[in-house]
Amino acid sequence: MNVLAKPSDLEAAAPAGVFVEEVKTVQHYTDRLFRFRMTRPASFRFRSGEFVMIGLMIDGKPLYRAYSIASPAWDEELEFFSIKVPDGPLTSHLQTIQPGDAILMKKKPTGTLVNDALVPGKRVYMFSTGTGIAPFASLIRDPDTYEKFDQVILTHTCREVAELKYGEDLVEATINDPLIGEFAKDKLVHYTSVTREDFPRKGRITDLIKSGKLFEDLGVPPLDPAVDRGMICGSMDMIKDTKALLEEAGLTEGANNKPAEFVVERAFVG
Repeated sequence: MNVLAKPSDLEAAAPAGVFVEEVKTVQHYTDRLFRFRMTRPASFRFRSGEFVMIGLMIDGKPLYRAYSIASPAWDEELEFFSIKVPDGPLTSHLQTIQPGDAILMKKKPTGTLVNDALVPGKRVYMFSTGTGIAPFASLIRDPDTYEKFDQVILTHTCREVAELKYGEDLVEATINDPLIGEFAKDKLVHYTSVTREDFPRKGRITDLIKSGKLFEDLGVPPLDPAVDRGMICGSMDMIKDTKALLEEAGLTEGANNKPAEFVVERAFVG
């Protein structure tokens, strides 16, 4: 398969109206997960938590997938956190990128996991599994999140302990960041669990919500629509089950044009 990854080759072949950006850094966490950072077009604007279509030119045709932007809106570069799918049409090639390679990116970001889609509240839960942490990587590094909420609770559930590393590094860097750290150190809480290995907190986030262990561990009351807000990003089953639990607690799903108590990212479902 012929993949055009060099900037000069890609710029010559890229469709009109598409950005061609250069990969700056690549970090592999496990045999299933990696992140990369690339240049950001000067004209590109987005809200923290949104996603964009990125891709490669494969056999003369552009192939795109929706990726949450993991960097905050103020960052000079764009960061993405990706799963590796051995036979994936795009990720089987994307996982081999190196600094200096080029990526295609469409110009319009979108998405529902944005602060504007939630009504004001006291506490926001960001429920994530696997690479679903990516939009929250953007949001926990945005000052607006801390202006809107008194407490920001990022939950991250993975199959194996090693898969938590991206989130652990992210939270540590956020708390130590000269711009965001002063907000995050008092308001940001990182709550992790693992489903397939021994770990202090074991189980799906939905089970930890249902049993009340999540709230007991955090020292907070159960979900209350008067003060609690939620954002959900992960597998289809996780989204469906977590959404049901939030609705059971009395929270209403919102959208960009109708803010409410919780929002779901549907772009990656199915």
